[in-house]
Amino acid sequence: MIAQFNILDSLKSKLNNYRPLPSDIVKNLQEELILRWTFNSNAIEGNTLSLQETKVVLEGITVGGKTIREHFEAINHKEAILYVESLVTDDKPLSEWEIKSIHALVLKKIDDTNAGRYRNINVLISGATHRPPDYLSVPDKMADFIRWYEGEAQSLHPIQRAARVHIDFVGIHPFSDGNGRTSRLLMNLELMKSGFPPVVITVKNRLEYYQALDTAHTTQNYVPFTQLVCTAVEESFEPYWFALGVTQAS
Repeated sequence: MIAQFNILDSLKSKLNNYRPLPSDIVKNLQEELILRWTFNSNAIEGNTLSLQETKVVLEGITVGGKTIREHFEAINHKEAILYVESLVTDDKPLSEWEIKSIHALVLKKIDDTNAGRYRNINVLISGATHRPPDYLSVPDKMADFIRWYEGEAQSLHPIQRAARVHIDFVGIHPFSDGNGRTSRLLMNLELMKSGFPPVVITVKNRLEYYQALDTAHTTQNYVPFTQLVCTAVEESFEPYWFALGVTQAS
């Protein structure tokens, strides 16, 4: 794993040599990323909009035969990405307030009653062995999560820390809905704060993704999920190399 981290660190250093990137490249990469990230993150949770349908929804066009909720899921996710990018730009520390703010955007106009509020019910994760904690313990669990983040987590490699943020957050499952999307936003917040490109966990890898998460939650073996994130990080550099007209080996 350390060897992989070293490879990814070298890719980040290589990309840093091209920064600041030309504004037109930045704009193009951002638009493409928002589309792929939004489509895949929502599709993992069951949204039936295709990639092209997601694109037109983000452009303000209504797609026939799709639910209002699916439209809001796309629109909200884009807003949440932009908010996460602003947190990176402003170098805001991770806090419960920021987590709740991200979640509030994810569920805006979908479930305003629960948006940005910890759950007051017990929940099960469909298909998973892991059972999230009782809702009464969620506030304490989230406070512990932030203390861990501010302390022990800072000694981890940024990719390892980002993976653990995702694992531990979704293990608590602090909200009644929207935990998956929020956890992926938090993971990418960590990656971007450390200078790595955000990753897209694709819907085609949904089974591997869920299995790796459940393994982490039930056995405390974080390697499969961290490995999955490492692969996604490496893939996240590819659009940059293409846009810059360079090869990974150069």
